[in-house]
Order: sequence, then structure tokens, then C-alpha cells
Amino acid sequence: MTILVTGANGQLGNEIRIVAKDSHDEYLFTDVTEVDGLTTTLLDITSLDSVRRMVQEKDVKCIINCAAYTNVDKAETDEAICKLLNAKAVYNLAIAMKEVDGLLVHISTDYVFGDDPYNTPCKEDQKGTPTGVYGKTKLQGEKNILVSGCHHLIIRTAWLYSEFGKNFVKTMLALTASKPQLKVVFDQVGTPTYAYDLALAIYEIVNHRKYIGNEGIYHFSNEGVCSWYDFAKMIAEYAGHTECDIQPCHSDEFPSPVKRPAYSVLDKTKIKQIFGINVPYWTESLKVCIKHLI
Repeated sequence: MTILVTGANGQLGNEIRIVAKDSHDEYLFTDVTEVDGLTTTLLDITSLDSVRRMVQEKDVKCIINCAAYTNVDKAETDEAICKLLNAKAVYNLAIAMKEVDGLLVHISTDYVFGDDPYNTPCKEDQKGTPTGVYGKTKLQGEKNILVSGCHHLIIRTAWLYSEFGKNFVKTMLALTASKPQLKVVFDQVGTPTYAYDLALAIYEIVNHRKYIGNEGIYHFSNEGVCSWYDFAKMIAEYAGHTECDIQPCHSDEFPSPVKRPAYSVLDKTKIKQIFGINVPYWTESLKVCIKHLI
């Protein structure tokens, strides 16, 4: 089977390159730009004709969509592009898979929640209550998949980090190595997700065709719960940056154009039970990532 990966030069896409290197399936890694050292096929997923052409030429039967507009703050003033990438392009991929009876694996986000004051882990069938353009467009992307009628797996994740690209872990490593003191918010609670662990889960499901008869929406993050403050403290500890004084603060000390979810812990019971996925605890995965980075 030929599997097309979009956003292949991003965090998750790069991890899928790693976990799928020995697959019996043929992986086609696509993005809108090329990166030195990586084999990348250029593809504009905002063009339905381009997606259709690629699917037909390469006989693609599965798309793993790692592409997205993810700048939460900038999305508030860049709504058109955000909609194009997170909703319209997703519909293009869904239509292309519907036409060849293929599967779309789409990565969504905990930001489809957030407006209601949750205090228990969010389940897959919980009503989406996004608070900003990013979350609203990601939720619309999910709806577009359902409307298309294609075979699909929608996997919501949260607080993604890896050795690749820009993310909270790499930012904190740099700041805690250079700053004597930092303030990090403690009133936003969720669960970090090591992109490698998510990539491995996706690969396990697709490689063994476990998705057959099990389509739908799933949640995946690492196990456990923490605030951004707790996350930052552990990053500094594992990196040995003990001289930086990290202090907790409220979200309103860092004004933002969008309200972020105060509690967006994802319930992973379904993905563990249906697919037999082993989910590592967040601190264990963080240790692995920091070891690789250092």
C-alpha cells in the first residue's frame, strides 16, 4: 500500500519518517518546501486537483495528514490562511481518499475543547467548544472529514514536542540555560505528547491494518497530567539546568489574543482498548527526548 504523509518536514512527519523506515508499505513524504537531507515530494494540499493527481499517479490508498496551521496567536489575525490549511485542505484530502476508497488519518488537537470549565479528561464524543480561530478551524476540519464520508481516523493530540522544529521543550532548554529566572503559567493543565510516541501509535495502527472496522475519533497524548510550569520544571531538571529559578504565574501575566484551554487533558481509554496501544508516562518520554537533544 502507498501511504502519503503530508507535513512530512514537521515534528510528527519527521518522526513518522523514523518509525516507518522498515515498513513493507511504500511511504511518500510530502510538504510544501524541501529540506536538505530529506527526500520530500512537493505537494500543495490546498489544491484539490494537485492532491487528486498525486493520489492517482502514486496509487495512494492512505493519507496521514500531519500538515496544519498551528500558530495559535497569529491565527486570530490570519484567519483565511488558517481556514484554508486546517479546514479546506483537510476536505481536499478527505475527498481524494473517498474517491479511491482509501483511509485518511488526520491529526487534530485538544484545542477543539476549552470554553467550558472541564475538570475531568475530555472524551472523544464530548462536544467541541473551541475558543479561538485555531481550535475552530481544526474542529471544522474534523467535521469536513465526517461530511466527506471517507474512511477515517481522527486522532486528537496535545502539547506536541520532539527533537524537530520549534516546540516548548526546545524553547525551555534554551531559556533555562541562559536565564537566571523564568515565569511559566501554572493555570493551564494538560499532558505533553512526545511526537515519536504518537508516530509509533499511528504506525502500529496503519501497519497492522488495525483501523479496519475501527474508524472514528481517538485521543492520544502521553499519560499523566501537568501544568506548563510543571513541564518546564522537569525539562530543566532533566537537562541539568538547575541554576535557573522557575516560578509559577497566572496566564493573565502573559496577555494573548486568544483564550487557551485551562484544562485539556485527553481521555485515552478508547485508543488503548481498541488498538492495544501502550502509552508511556510523560516524564519517561521527556527524558528520552532531552537525552537525544543533549
